Amino acid sequence: MSETTHDGGVAVSAAPSPDEGLTATQLAARYGLAVSGARPSLVEYVRQLWGRRHFILAFSQAKLTAQYSQAKLGQLWQVATPLLNAAVYYFIFGLILKASRGMSHDVYIPFLVTGVFVFTFTQSSVMAGVRAISGNLGLVRALHFPRASLPISFALQQLQQLLFSMLVLFVVAIGFGSYPDLSWLLIVPILALQFLFNTGLALIMARAGSKTPDLAQLMPFVMRTWMYMSGVMFSIPVFLADQPQWLANVLQWNPAAIFMDLMRFALIEGYGGENLPDHVWAVAGGWAALFAVGGFVYFWKAEERYGRG
Repeated sequence: MSETTHDGGVAVSAAPSPDEGLTATQLAARYGLAVSGARPSLVEYVRQLWGRRHFILAFSQAKLTAQYSQAKLGQLWQVATPLLNAAVYYFIFGLILKASRGMSHDVYIPFLVTGVFVFTFTQSSVMAGVRAISGNLGLVRALHFPRASLPISFALQQLQQLLFSMLVLFVVAIGFGSYPDLSWLLIVPILALQFLFNTGLALIMARAGSKTPDLAQLMPFVMRTWMYMSGVMFSIPVFLADQPQWLANVLQWNPAAIFMDLMRFALIEGYGGENLPDHVWAVAGGWAALFAVGGFVYFWKAEERYGRG
C-alpha cells in the first residue's frame, strides 16, 4: 500500500496486521495458545494423576521418613504417640470415669486402643489435607502437576503409618485374648473403605485450606469434638441407652464411629455384631463412595486456582 507525498515522492506504508481487531480469546485460538494451569477435563485429570502415581507414592514415603527424622526414637513415635494417647484415655476414661461399663477388662483395652489408632488415621489425614496446598505453595507454584497429588499423597502417608502401627494393635489384641481368625481378613476391606473416605475428606479440606489458612488452627478443636462424639473411649449404645434412639443412631452412623466399630468387630473376640448399627457395611461403603467421589470432584473444580494470589 502506497501514497504520494507533498514533494511528489512515494511513501510505502505497512500492510495492516492480520491480528488487528482480534480479541485475546481469538488470538489465543489462532495461535493455539492455552491458559497456563487451565483445568483439564475430569477424565484427563484422572489420567494425569495415574501418570503421577510413582511421584505420589515416593512423596508420601519421603514425608513419612522425614516426619520424625529429628527425634532420637525416629519412626518409633509412629506407634508410641497413639499408644501414649490410649494410655492417657484409659487412665481418665477407663479408671476414673468408668467408661468401660458393659465391657470386660479384656475387651475394653483393645476396644480403646483400636478406637484411638483408627480415629488417629482419619484425624491425621484431615490435618495433613488442610495444609496440603497452603503448606506446599513453593512446589505448587514451581511445577505443573495435578494438585490432587498432594492431598492424596498425604492420605497415603497416613495409611502407611497406620499399617506400621497395626503390628502393635495386633499384639494388644492377642495379649488380651483376641487371637487371629477369619474375621481378621475383614481388616483389608475396612482399611480400603476408610482410606477412600479419608482421601476424599483430605481433598475437601485441601481446597478449603488453600484459601483459608486459619482453618488449620480451627481443625484441632473440630477433630477433638468429633472424637468425643464417635465413641473412641466408650460404647455409644451403652452410654446412650436412656436417650432417644435417634441420637444413638446418628452418633453410630457417623463415619468415624462406623470404621472404628467395624475394626473392633474384626479384631476383638468379645465385640460381636450386636454392637454394630444396622446395614453397617452399606453405610461404610456409602460414606467412602460419597466422600471419595464428591471430594475429588470438589477439589478438581478449583484446580486452576491453587497457588494463585
